[in-house]
Amino acid sequence: MNQLRLEEKSERSLQRRVFLGFVTVAVVATLVVTAVVTLIMQRSLISDAHSQLGRECWVLSSYLNESSDDVQSLKMLDFDEERATLVAPDGTVLFDNEANPAEMPNHKDRPEIASAMATGRGSAERQSPTVGYVSIYESISLDDGSVLRLSEDRAGVLAQLGSYAGWVALLIVLLAALSWLVSLFVSRKLVQPILDIDPSKPDRVSPYKELEPLVDHLREQQTQLERQMDMLRDADMMRQEFTANVTHELKTPIASISGASELIREGLVRPEDVGDFANRIYKESQHLSNLVSDILTLSKLDESERSKDMVLLGSSQPCDLRVICRDVMERYQHKARQMDVHVVLEGYSVMIDGYPRLLDELVGNLVSNAIRYNKKGGLVRISCGRIGMDVNGNYVEGAPNKAAADEASEQWPLGSPFVRVSDTGVGIPADSQDKVFERFYRVHKSRSRASGGTGLGLAIVKHSATAHDATVNLSSELGKGTTIQVTFPSSRMA
Repeated sequence: MNQLRLEEKSERSLQRRVFLGFVTVAVVATLVVTAVVTLIMQRSLISDAHSQLGRECWVLSSYLNESSDDVQSLKMLDFDEERATLVAPDGTVLFDNEANPAEMPNHKDRPEIASAMATGRGSAERQSPTVGYVSIYESISLDDGSVLRLSEDRAGVLAQLGSYAGWVALLIVLLAALSWLVSLFVSRKLVQPILDIDPSKPDRVSPYKELEPLVDHLREQQTQLERQMDMLRDADMMRQEFTANVTHELKTPIASISGASELIREGLVRPEDVGDFANRIYKESQHLSNLVSDILTLSKLDESERSKDMVLLGSSQPCDLRVICRDVMERYQHKARQMDVHVVLEGYSVMIDGYPRLLDELVGNLVSNAIRYNKKGGLVRISCGRIGMDVNGNYVEGAPNKAAADEASEQWPLGSPFVRVSDTGVGIPADSQDKVFERFYRVHKSRSRASGGTGLGLAIVKHSATAHDATVNLSSELGKGTTIQVTFPSSRMA
């Protein structure tokens, strides 16, 4: 049933409805005008008939007042199509040129007779026995008290229309045909601008004021569609580039593992060198494992952002930023000692609602990069807390994080939770600072691969921050170090 209704609606034509509306109005207007004009003509003709009969009554009354025998005088006259009646003062009919007076009833109660007896003149209209005609009466009182009445039948509306039926029908047909052609032309002229609306043109103008909301909506939809198409093209290019980069990155450790294991299998490695080859296989497998892990993490983040479904990231729960930072620091202490880098943790506990694994990945990648790109004897400082506030929530003048508060005040108000990792390493060139969060982008390519970097760490940081509605700010100076701060909105506080 619903399908049939939809089909019926889809078959409706605006042009057809406008056309039929015009034709209907034109035909109805023609019929109404014809009827009104006929009524006006009838009233005019009846009015003329009253005037004519009234004048004739006056002339005849003058003649009869001078006559000694009214009945005989009337018999001598030719009234043509008019009917003449003489009524005595008591209402008895004395003369009628179309009927036997003796057979006619008393006329004293007839309106035109009663009026003439009372005022000297009288008139009336009554439907004639002949269908479609009206009888018109004019009467006048004579000197002897009798009343002379003249009457005639005039055609009514139906009779007039019937007498001109052919012409009226022809006129209606001509008007209907003209209305048909004019309506067809007007409906096409009205509908064509609507049909000419091109949804693909963002600069289109509404042909009618009433259609401006529709055209504006189409324009917005087209803009959104173009934006989505651009996003899809960008995403497709990014996907292709990511696939190519992943393929390239995976080939390097796989080739190294395959080559080293093949040499050992063929016995081409001296016994004393087997340990070095095994160590190389181990390092490359670790690098491969880290790369696969990072790729899987990014895939989940991408899918979550695309579908707006955070279930893929696990369950959101209260997380202590300081506990996460402490766990990351302890996990990377061994690596830091190997590279002669000192790691310190500052700040206090701040609870936010987040995804523990993602927050651990975020801080872990920041600390790992800070250690990897540091100098011997360098320092990595991990800080967490609330911008410009102490552990009790009071603003601290001159606190270590006041500079960060001033820097972020335009976007984040005081009290926003943050995690900041600073190092005293090699720094990032100004022209590379906007690119370091891209996938597989490396400022120091040889150093990154040698230290086991996958090139996906900061990309994971950026997407993890997005999943928590946070922003990432980077400041760096060559030879002096890098600071990256992730600032969470106050609404994330648990």
